Amino acid sequence: MIIVVGIGADGMAGLTPAAQAELVRATVVYGSPRQLDLLDDTVSAERREWPSPMLPALRALREGADRDVHVVASGDPLLHGVGGSLIRLHGAHRVTVLPHVSSVTLACARLGWPVHDTEVISLVTNEPHTAVRRGGTAVVLSRDAGSPAALAKLLTDTGRGDSELTVLEQLGGPAERRRSDTARRWAGNPPTDVDDLNVVAVRYLPDERQFGILPDTAYANDGQITKQPMRAVTMAALAPRPEELLWDVGAGSGSIAIEWCRSGTGCRAVAFERDEQRRKRITENVRAFGVNVDVRGDAPQAFDDTPPPDVIFVGGGLTRPGLLQECFDRLPGGGRLVANAVTAESEAVLGQWYSRLGGEMRRYQHYHGEPLGGFTGWRPAFPVTQWSVTKR
Repeated sequence: MIIVVGIGADGMAGLTPAAQAELVRATVVYGSPRQLDLLDDTVSAERREWPSPMLPALRALREGADRDVHVVASGDPLLHGVGGSLIRLHGAHRVTVLPHVSSVTLACARLGWPVHDTEVISLVTNEPHTAVRRGGTAVVLSRDAGSPAALAKLLTDTGRGDSELTVLEQLGGPAERRRSDTARRWAGNPPTDVDDLNVVAVRYLPDERQFGILPDTAYANDGQITKQPMRAVTMAALAPRPEELLWDVGAGSGSIAIEWCRSGTGCRAVAFERDEQRRKRITENVRAFGVNVDVRGDAPQAFDDTPPPDVIFVGGGLTRPGLLQECFDRLPGGGRLVANAVTAESEAVLGQWYSRLGGEMRRYQHYHGEPLGGFTGWRPAFPVTQWSVTKR
């Protein structure tokens, strides 16, 4: 059995009797240097620091072991911690977790925030821009002492400089410290003495949260954007599911990739765009919305060394020889592909694929009202043909 013991900044003194008893009887304890240093002389076990990279060591943890193996982890090991990784690798029946109070619970207690209303964001393995939001509150788990300043700068650069930041260091320990300021002021004069063990509680301001499909004006674009009504029906056809990866081919402004990531838990995307200026614009939009989109170059050349997709959307380049075939070949069995066509030539390509493979073929036409003299007339948008198919 692998026993994972959560420990706080207060060390052994904050452990429950059951957790202390597990560490006292341990023969070997794994953990980071900081966590192992929290153990006192009552723990006589051999102490082993995690190597880098850590994953092979997690996989091999039970190999050759004829007795229980113990692991110490910060706070609640199942909250973005090693406990979840060990359960995924070895199974819940082989892992016992004895949690401590998490840093998230402690941060919310200090600020008077209900935990269930507070988003939890980890920067331990994710990039700082993924903690940008357009409103609400979150506890951000920092990677290191530089995370608060990096987040403050991103919030300021994306129009969220008024956001309220509270940096809480060494939570629950004798050296606990709390400092608050706006993101703008923190970014302008970041403290140099932030402890590596910190979390950032953020109230994002201004609060401009909006659910559903965003208006076109929410995105920086040069006109190469799937318009809001078509984005709505395209997202319905793509049908996002938790943790799925989308390839957005011919991404333009990245609006489909971003809407995909906003749609559900763990949804990720790779945006492929041949034009360098548009790639920069996609990156700008990704940073503004704090979503997990990997921006890459021209398709299909950039497909190599890219994680395989669950779903592919083709919004441009349909008439390029071999592009749609390459997309379909990269799609796993059961994967979904959706393609939109505006020109007669690209529509003909979709017609041929529909004849071969079936699926769903739809054509959309919408109108918007515009002044016509002293009255209002209807101006049609370009009709869009859409083909969607699930690979057998």
